[in-house]
Amino acid sequence: MPDAPTTTTATATTATPGSGLSDDRIRALDAHWRAANYLAAGQIYLLANPLLTEPLRPDHIKPRLLGHWGTSPGLNLIHTHLNRVIKDRDLDAICVWGPGHGGPAVLAGSWLDGSYSETYPDVGRDAAGMARLFGQFSFPGGVPSHVAPETPGSIHEGGELGYSLAHAYGAALDNPGLLVACVIGDGEAETGPLAGSWHANKFLDPVHDGAVLPILHLNGYKIANPTVLARLPRTELDELLRGYGHEPVHVAGDEPFAVHRAMARALDEALDRIALLQRTARAEGIAERPRWPVLVLRTPKGWTGPEEVDGLPVAGTWRSHQVPLPGVRENPEHLRQLERWLRSYRPEELFDADGRPVPEVLAEVPRGDRRLGANPHANGGLRLRSLPLPGLERYAVPVDNPGATLHEPTRVLGGLLAKVMADTEARRDFRIVGPDETASNRLEAVFQATGKAWQEATLPTDEHLGRHGRVMEVLSEHLCQGWLEGYLLTGRHGLFSCYEAFVHIVDSMVNQHIKWLKTSRALPWRRPVASLNYLLTSHVWRQDHNGFSHQDPGFVDHVLNKSPAVVRVYLPPDANTLLCVTDHILRTRDYVNVVVAGKQPCFDWLDLDQARAHCARGAGTWEWAGTENGAGEPDVVLAAAGDVPTQEVLAAAGILRRHLPDVAVRVVNVVDMTRLLPKEEHPHGMTDHEFDALFTRDRPVIFAYHGYPWLVHRLAYRRAVHPHLHVRGYKEAGTTTTPFDMVVRNDLDRYRLVMDVIDRTPGLAVRATAVRQRMQDARTRHHAWIREHGTDMPEVAEWSWTG
Repeated sequence: MPDAPTTTTATATTATPGSGLSDDRIRALDAHWRAANYLAAGQIYLLANPLLTEPLRPDHIKPRLLGHWGTSPGLNLIHTHLNRVIKDRDLDAICVWGPGHGGPAVLAGSWLDGSYSETYPDVGRDAAGMARLFGQFSFPGGVPSHVAPETPGSIHEGGELGYSLAHAYGAALDNPGLLVACVIGDGEAETGPLAGSWHANKFLDPVHDGAVLPILHLNGYKIANPTVLARLPRTELDELLRGYGHEPVHVAGDEPFAVHRAMARALDEALDRIALLQRTARAEGIAERPRWPVLVLRTPKGWTGPEEVDGLPVAGTWRSHQVPLPGVRENPEHLRQLERWLRSYRPEELFDADGRPVPEVLAEVPRGDRRLGANPHANGGLRLRSLPLPGLERYAVPVDNPGATLHEPTRVLGGLLAKVMADTEARRDFRIVGPDETASNRLEAVFQATGKAWQEATLPTDEHLGRHGRVMEVLSEHLCQGWLEGYLLTGRHGLFSCYEAFVHIVDSMVNQHIKWLKTSRALPWRRPVASLNYLLTSHVWRQDHNGFSHQDPGFVDHVLNKSPAVVRVYLPPDANTLLCVTDHILRTRDYVNVVVAGKQPCFDWLDLDQARAHCARGAGTWEWAGTENGAGEPDVVLAAAGDVPTQEVLAAAGILRRHLPDVAVRVVNVVDMTRLLPKEEHPHGMTDHEFDALFTRDRPVIFAYHGYPWLVHRLAYRRAVHPHLHVRGYKEAGTTTTPFDMVVRNDLDRYRLVMDVIDRTPGLAVRATAVRQRMQDARTRHHAWIREHGTDMPEVAEWSWTG
């Protein structure tokens, strides 16, 4: 292991004057650390006999040994020393624990500081509570092995690696008094999202934002392999971190007391530097981006655990990653070795006869809300305030007649968002994030209220860059997602604007956030947080110059596979419905809301009052577009979800009105896709009676859908009308072409929809043969026209609704 110490040493950069601790304080820190190590190991192994008041027997051991020991001693060291500096400096601080399965350590720390027992009174800070803490870990009906919503003080789901540093920066944004420590495992450091997150310091405003202290924990190994950064020579690692804009502070060693002293000096140095940078920026202003410290902690993997098992080295190797002694119930030698290991922490010195931590263990632990397990920032709903949302009348577009005018929906929305930005300037609790696309997505009105966050140099040609801006743009969807999640989970609001095709980059991240929200809903102490809101635009149907690579509407499918209690999907058909939907989602809590809306000129169908009513229903008939005329049930239903499908359905309805006026057509528009689900499967779902009243039970339904057509079938497969349901949507027929050619290629165009009506309405195929032929001819004429002219036919390009 290059540059790793092989003897008992500890090193740090130049110590802060006066930061040395007395021997008594070092002993207290070590006592806390030993207690945390004992508790972490006990969670992995023990089902009974938590204080080792009798010799260990096989029946004291869990039948299934699950958990991760290797990272725990290092995490416990960090927790111990963060306690000390928080108490000494009265810091408002939280910690994001990146190593995936660091649960035993973080649970141990919160049990020791009392926050765990306050959150879960049945797990008291005594022998019975310790037994409960041990027994519930990775046990049916218990808690996960990783940091999770159930963990007090956590804002980060540790089940997947790569996102800790982005979450940490999101938490620090607009929190000027907050320190966010972020522990980055050296395995996690190999992931792409984490590598991109090092650039977040270029967006951190030292005046209005808090500070992030990355702690890179190098213990050398993953599950079975060495880690890249742990094997780099120290000079190369320092060059890398300095290249990212950080000043590294090193701590390394394996002799506990020397490491405690080095860790104390290093933390004091890092925090002194942070305080100086913030004080200088806030009192004097700054001309250059600060170079923030990063702490590099190098300790052996599985430190203090078994050195050797069955003749093979364990401590300091990959073999300590999970359960170092695997056969304890069956192997007497392993059982004896486990007992020696646990007793090496001298639990009789750390806990009294009743199992309570002795005063020395708690001497350096902060109190009240300053404890890492009790900080209100880590339970963001405690700090959440409703957004000051303006009335929509000022921003709505006038609609005297449906389809007579056009607007760019997202540009209209930009005015509303600019007002929200302006009205939250003083409180600074609303941000927009996106990968370099705010103006591209027609939301540039927000720059009237705020600039883009930017701490690097600016040039005269730059626009809207500013050190204090609240629009976050970086060409990393991972980083945008992580920032916003950290921001929301610490009690603020936001919106993620993204090209539809590339939001898939964060598929896995939204998985984790949805799971977090679902779990937190079942925890009464977790207060609701603002919803994670996506605005997906530059969508599949309008990629005139980008083409096939930018055409994928499947994020909706991905999200609708998740927990119905958490997910919502909206496809507003015009500008006013987009305003209404956005006003709604910005008021919601504990959801993931996905809104898909175009940025290109779109027909205005509904005035504001009509849009409000339509969005409240989620799905409804547009009587003005159909030809039922009180005839009872229609002959056919034309349904649409999405702005382009709505236009094609209305164009098809107009053709039917002209050429087949005796056909009773019902036009249905769906804004809320979850309305298609049964009521018992989703809170927004329709009862069978409601669904049948809207779509009928047995009439043909031609459904034009924005995305992949099989989603609609999946949502509606249990409905009576499903055998008569025919869905048109995107079917991977994409290219760089004209707008109308995109719908023709995917059989979503008006002419194809009319042909579907003729083909599927009983008795219509024979008497409407001539009309069907006209539709086929129009499609043929379209293909010839675009190849000659490069634009859509005038009858399409100049079309408008005439009723």
